[in-house]
Order: sequence, then C-alpha cells, then structure tokens
Amino acid sequence: MSALSVVLLILAAVVLVYVCKGIKIVSQSETIIVERLGRYQRTLQAGIHVIYPIVEQAKSTATRMPSGSIRMSERIDMREQVFDFDKQSVITKDNVMTEINALLYFQIVDPFKSVYEIKNLPMAIEKLTQTTLRNVVGEMELDETLTSRDTINSKLRNVLDDATNKWGVKVNRVELQDITPPESIRFAMEKQMQAERDRRAEILKAEGEKQSAILKSEGEKSAEINAAEAEKQASILRAEGLAQAKVLQAEAEAKAISRVTDSVANVKGADPVNYLLAIKYIEGLKEMAAGKQDKTVFIPYEASGVLGSLGAVKQMFGVKD
Repeated sequence: MSALSVVLLILAAVVLVYVCKGIKIVSQSETIIVERLGRYQRTLQAGIHVIYPIVEQAKSTATRMPSGSIRMSERIDMREQVFDFDKQSVITKDNVMTEINALLYFQIVDPFKSVYEIKNLPMAIEKLTQTTLRNVVGEMELDETLTSRDTINSKLRNVLDDATNKWGVKVNRVELQDITPPESIRFAMEKQMQAERDRRAEILKAEGEKQSAILKSEGEKSAEINAAEAEKQASILRAEGLAQAKVLQAEAEAKAISRVTDSVANVKGADPVNYLLAIKYIEGLKEMAAGKQDKTVFIPYEASGVLGSLGAVKQMFGVKD
C-alpha cells in the first residue's frame, strides 16, 4: 500500500469520525443545548440534527440519578422528575428534633435557564428543598406538624415554585413521606393517645349508662302511668258496677215493697211499714243468733212495736194462736 493510500485512508477515517460526531439524534422529551465557540447557539428538539464538531459542541449539564448520585450529561430530560431526599433532622417550634424525608415532583420547562441560570440544578433543588422544609416546619409545633401534612406540602410547593422559576423549573407538588419524632416523644404520644382512648371509652360508657337509666326511668314511668290508668279504669268500672248493682237492688227492693204494700193493703188493719220492720227485725235476730254468744243483748226495736209487727204478720198469713 502506497503512502498516498494510507493518507487517504486516514483522511477518510477522520471525515467519518467527524461526520459521526456531528450527527445528533435527540429522543422524544429530550433536548440538547448547542454552543458555538463557547456561546449559546441553539436548542435541539426531538429528531436528527447535524452540528459542526470542534466549532460546535453539546453543553453538558448535571443530572441526578435514581440512586441519588449526580453525573454529567448533554441531554436534558423534559419529563416530570421526582427527587427522593434522605431523612433530615428538623427542629419544630416547640424544640422537638424530628426526622423528615420528602418527595419533590418537578419539570424543566426552559432548558436554557436550567443550564445557564444555575450551575448544578439537582443539587440546588435538593438544598433549597431541605432549607425550605426546615423553615416551614420550624414555624409549627410537633402536633401541628403531624396533623398538617397538606399544609406543609402546599407551603413547600409555593416557596419552591417561586424560587425555581428563574431556573426554568416548575415544581408540581411536594409530598412528605415520613415524620419520625424521637423515641421518647413517640412513647409519650402513645401514652397520651391511650389515655385519650380510655377517656373516650369512659365517656361512652357513662353516656350509655345515662341513656340506660333514662330509658329505664321512662319505662318505669310509663309502666306506673299505665298501671295507674288501668287502676283508674278498673275503679271506674267497679264504681259503675256497684252503682248499677245498687240501682238494680233498689229497683228490686222497690218492686218488692210495692208488691208487699199491695199484698198487705188487702188485709184489713195491716200496716205495710210494721210488716217491713218486722221482717228486718227477724233478719237481725237471725244474724245475732248466728254470731258468738255473749252477755250483751241488743234489742233492735221496741218490744210493743215488734209485737204489733208480728201480729200484723200473723194476721196477714192467718196464723192462729
């Protein structure tokens, strides 16, 4: 092989390498910043592009890997990215040291600003998030921090979005993963929660007993009212029954007296009143005779009157002496 052939071969290889280095294929959702002699020239979007090596070159930028390490790359990812930060110690307003780690979701919207407005974008975002998190949590007490995650997320997002706007970055949201207070604080909180649960249990038990007592008293009241109402109805019914019985008895006695009067009136010289008195006297003597014997003798009517009544009875029925 002649020297000319070797030179031509070397020249062809150099041209091939030059052409290969000048062809840039940009994937979808990626961009490349091109500089010409150290100055910004243009931004390459998705597709195939040709640059002039040596004169033009792709700008290398810092990129954060999923492992947390940072490497240099000429391609800028325009998709939404997430940074998972390690736990960091934060002091709350009531001087409690707690550990918090957060997730940051952001997206590069201006590649030019992300390259030329900040030197190391991933590290700047990480440090800004950490300091902002300390400031926001430092204004809140521990109990408020544990119960106000949405508030903290909103404050962090607003602050970070305003701060990173000049870097061509849009912060979409911030999420707190874990808030870990010290062991002693967790133990005290568990005791407090247990005491609160016991208090609620006692309150519920007392409320239950109160409701039970109220229902029991209302039941007894209703039972007494029903019993009184039943007794009232029974008394009314008994009184009505007695009244009706007395009316019937009175009517029967009236009929009996009327018949006796009619019968006695037919007997000459007989007095109906003496007859009735004699009948009552005889019934009284029967009751006295049926009772216990004692030394006391009751005379329910004057002897002469009784004898007269007995005479009327004898005359009425025609009894001879």
